[in-house]
Amino acid sequence: MSDPEPVAKRHRLRLAFFGSPAFALPSLQTLLDAGHDIAAVYCQPPRPAGRGHKSQRAPVHALAESLGLDVRTPASLRDEDEQRAFAALQVDAAVVAAYGLILPTAILSAPRLGCINVHASLLPRWRGAAPIERAIMAGDEETGVTIMQMEEGLDTGPMLLTARLAIGRRMTGHTLRTLLADIGAQLLPAALEGLAAGTLIALPQPADGITNAKKLSRDEGRIDWTRPAAMLECAVRSQSPAGRLLRARGRAD
Repeated sequence: MSDPEPVAKRHRLRLAFFGSPAFALPSLQTLLDAGHDIAAVYCQPPRPAGRGHKSQRAPVHALAESLGLDVRTPASLRDEDEQRAFAALQVDAAVVAAYGLILPTAILSAPRLGCINVHASLLPRWRGAAPIERAIMAGDEETGVTIMQMEEGLDTGPMLLTARLAIGRRMTGHTLRTLLADIGAQLLPAALEGLAAGTLIALPQPADGITNAKKLSRDEGRIDWTRPAAMLECAVRSQSPAGRLLRARGRAD
């Protein structure tokens, strides 16, 4: 497994795409630009947001709909009807990028080439929902993107391709997320071509260095002035400018 060299696309694949936030937009656009057939796009359902609590579509939903793609927003993929509808697409592979829902076995096993995930860390470090924020909060000097084959475990699948990125001392979560989204999109054509051609071998994740990037809690958006300055600085950068820094603790306003 290594950073990919540029390859000319030889296989036009029929794909399903699973993604919701802005992080997934470059990946979807790259697949379209490469000429792959996107049979359906799966996104989180629209949810109330903003001051008026109006229902808003996820960024991927909005883009896919504007391009005339088939958009599906199931609340769960555990429903047998949803699983049959997915199997009926007869896709070669599914590409997942920050989708936000668990893919059950029936979904994972349906595509001919399986499901691959664009994960924003160097696995097995920071498996889970918030790898970008956790890397900055921990003071990591480096992170990256792993393209992995998906299995039932949480980000435990074998790795196809990786790319590394240094975390700058002033880098915020927003900046890092943007950079990693672009890197992940750049890796996808080589990963899919290698899978289709049978030339890319997935390697198991190392048994050492496993960490869990659990979902951020509301309390982690509160500034606790009793913590060391270096930890505070990393916490603020990790969640900026997401609007999660709610109020100070341990000091008067």
